Amino acid sequence: MEALSADLERKVKALVKGGIYSSEIEVIKDAIKSLFREKADLNVSAAIELYKEGQVSLGKAAEIAGMTTIGFKDLLRNRGFIWEIESRPSEEMDKKLKKYM
Repeated sequence: MEALSADLERKVKALVKGGIYSSEIEVIKDAIKSLFREKADLNVSAAIELYKEGQVSLGKAAEIAGMTTIGFKDLLRNRGFIWEIESRPSEEMDKKLKKYM
């Protein structure tokens, strides 16, 4: 990640020196939170990437995106996302059924 421009760095240091923030990292955290509040589409993009990478569940991704699970699934479908469903051999399923009968 690139360093802040000289102007931004001066402003961040001034906010800390003025006692508005306790540290430079606190300024950056607040700026990032504001960015995600201001640009809701970034939440959706982040949620999609996190879900695709397997870092979050479908429900958590929907929450990050600010959507319902059904709405998020529809969004993924509209963007060409394909679900792969793992199936088991019928013999294995028959054994499990017999176990519970």
